[in-house]
Amino acid sequence: MGLFSFLQQEIAMDLGTANTILIHNDKVVVDEPSIVALDERTGKLVAIGHEARKMHGKTHDGIKTVRPLRDGVIADFNAAELMIRGMIKMMNKRRSWFNPSLKMVICIPSGSTEVELRAVRDSSEHAGGREVYMIYEPMAAAIGIGMDVEAPQGNMIVDIGGGSTEVAVISLGGIVCNRSIRIAGDDFTEDIQEYMRRQHNIKIGDRTAEDIKINVGAAITELDNPPPDYMVRGPHQMTALPIEIPVSYQEIALCLDKSIAKLETAIMNVLELTPPELYSDIFTKGVYLAGGGALLRGLDKRLTDKTNIPFYVAEDPLHAVARGTGIALKNVENFPFLIR
Repeated sequence: MGLFSFLQQEIAMDLGTANTILIHNDKVVVDEPSIVALDERTGKLVAIGHEARKMHGKTHDGIKTVRPLRDGVIADFNAAELMIRGMIKMMNKRRSWFNPSLKMVICIPSGSTEVELRAVRDSSEHAGGREVYMIYEPMAAAIGIGMDVEAPQGNMIVDIGGGSTEVAVISLGGIVCNRSIRIAGDDFTEDIQEYMRRQHNIKIGDRTAEDIKINVGAAITELDNPPPDYMVRGPHQMTALPIEIPVSYQEIALCLDKSIAKLETAIMNVLELTPPELYSDIFTKGVYLAGGGALLRGLDKRLTDKTNIPFYVAEDPLHAVARGTGIALKNVENFPFLIR
């Protein structure tokens, strides 16, 4: 690294709608929810990450919680900058006396527009980034899973994040065909909230819907190892009296059916656009699922039955994109597909 290497710090960032992950020296140093709590009067940062998530839905007039990213892209420029700056400070707690210049690689959705790219770049530069590179999420996920993205063969990846789902076929270090849709984990959460209101007359917030998704979320109604029913507590919509309802995985599979069907359509659209030689590779090797949505029970089986192509859940799908971004950071000079 050289004598003055301490003057520059290298960071890989998976800037996600649901979670933001920072990698430094090949280690995950920050893994926090992408949410900040701000003072309403001054606009100053009150809390970030897990601390801010505890406040979500429980704040008074003086504090508001903000999720800076929506559908995989920056929706609140100021909050995004405060969040990036705050998470870098978390990483540098021991070196608060000195702020080195930052060399950053950040992953972005493959369907990002020029305006959205500029928003990510500007937020990163304002937070202290001197050299900022960007990499598309499906490419980062493929690298993180261990695929040889520069080989002349087809690799297909489906990355289901919090705000967007990326479906891409990769070969020779580039994306051959892809589809980025705004159906992902947040939509699953909204589906669960709507289902609980309509079916059980119970009002629940984002956090409770997220807990239901984690505990009994499923994509099919017949699982080999079904999870036990999850107890949901909240106010009745009509009477406002407290009620307690058990929710089964079959119910959640039915309420998520429409959103998952849209994922299936996006996957089929990409397969239709795939050149025959690459299609043959994909049929042989299968398709890999990454992102938090890949943890939905039975999703790989449902997609396999739909397409007749084997689907596999990546090892540690939550960190696949972050790992790939970290590898890209180490190979900035050798990876021509990075956006400079």
